[in-house]
Amino acid sequence: MADTFQLSRRSFLRQTVAFSAVPALQPGRIFAQGADFAAPDPNAQHMFMIGDWGTDKYIDQQKAVSFGMRTWMGAHHVQPQSMFLLGDNWYGHLHEGLDDERWQDQFENMYPANYFPGPAYAVLGNHDYEKSKHDKVQLQLDYPKQKKTRWTMPAKWYTFKYPAQNPIVTFICLDSNLPGTKAFEFMPGSYLMSHAEAEEQDQWFQTELAKPRTTPFLIVTAHHPLYTNGIHRDNHVLIPRWDRLLRDHKVDFYITGHDHDLQHIEFDGHPTSFVVSGGGGAELVNWSVPPESRGPFGGRVIGFTHLEMARDGLTLRHVDSSAKQLHAFRKTPDGKVTLLRS
Repeated sequence: MADTFQLSRRSFLRQTVAFSAVPALQPGRIFAQGADFAAPDPNAQHMFMIGDWGTDKYIDQQKAVSFGMRTWMGAHHVQPQSMFLLGDNWYGHLHEGLDDERWQDQFENMYPANYFPGPAYAVLGNHDYEKSKHDKVQLQLDYPKQKKTRWTMPAKWYTFKYPAQNPIVTFICLDSNLPGTKAFEFMPGSYLMSHAEAEEQDQWFQTELAKPRTTPFLIVTAHHPLYTNGIHRDNHVLIPRWDRLLRDHKVDFYITGHDHDLQHIEFDGHPTSFVVSGGGGAELVNWSVPPESRGPFGGRVIGFTHLEMARDGLTLRHVDSSAKQLHAFRKTPDGKVTLLRS
């Protein structure tokens, strides 16, 4: 059963519960209150984001989210110029490798080009690292090299500015499957990133963050959250490696999947808004931290995230598979967060 929690401004102002793993972090308490529902601006840039979508068991849920995205487009007269795939792109097997029918059934035709015409940027999730007959990581890197496709994964970690002309956002896309991010191996022959790769990526990440900012906004994407109210809990491998970098470089958003829900978490004094969009189709799971204690929003639902981009502000909306907006907020280049009523 799906459930959602959205904190009222009055309740949110009363929050004082300290984050147990990092005592210096307290749930965000002070936000501007926005107006009633603001329709998406058709003149802005639009990106739809989904995580944990490539299910091998819950195809009806994946279809429902795809249909919900199309319904949302029609209702609000917008079309995304791009998608973002937040990992766990392929649960289970791709028996025929690059020619497996799942590429067509669950990507190309599930999100057809007439509705989703632009690039589909992708990062790797833990299920993408399951290794049996084929190396699914390598398949995802090779697919856009050998097939005509919107699938976009130039490397295991990469960066790009969006849109290409007059860019608004710099995206830094990471592989969060570091050693220790899972307490067990998935199956014989499975693997995670090596320690050497993790160090190489960290050096690259720091170098990218240190470059002069040329866009109003900076977003880091990966599969694993640093902080989550979901079943996987806060990630004590990634927090000591990446949290300080997010703070020091005033990263605006850290957007992930992994927990099969939709979340928005803010901490007092932290420049980064933490967003989870893992409702793309996989089975729903339970909370480990009640979202009312650390929000402002948590929804145990299948759905997607709509990122609307303009130079004066980014608006992020969580939308369920019935095309109902559950939560929305706007963030401006000065870091101000405004909760928008749904």
